[in-house]
Amino acid sequence: MPLSEDEQRILSEIESQLRETDPGLAEHVGSTTVYSDSLRKLRWGVVAFVASLVLTIVLLTQHFALGFLGFVGMVVAALVIESNARRMGRAGINEATRAFRSSGIRSYFNEAGERAKDRFRRDDEI
Repeated sequence: MPLSEDEQRILSEIESQLRETDPGLAEHVGSTTVYSDSLRKLRWGVVAFVASLVLTIVLLTQHFALGFLGFVGMVVAALVIESNARRMGRAGINEATRAFRSSGIRSYFNEAGERAKDRFRRDDEI
């Protein structure tokens, strides 16, 4: 159901006030999608799965029980991956892969590094 002209006018006023009062929040809200949270959790799940796999291989050389703990970590990570992939659905995965292909892997990691630096930068350095 489309918005009426009056509702569109009110919405545009709210958007302009948001941009004036908090431009950082307005940029963040404008750049995120419905699938951003699930994609972030999916990435961390993949990282945890790979780390648990390496941990399992290393710990199996030390002791069987420790290797089993690594295996349990792999199962938990696989469950996280599966649940977030379901939450994203086919449309979210297609959107994420399209965005990833357009920007490329190098720019993804460069932007991640810049975001990490910005988080730890002190206010007097800006």
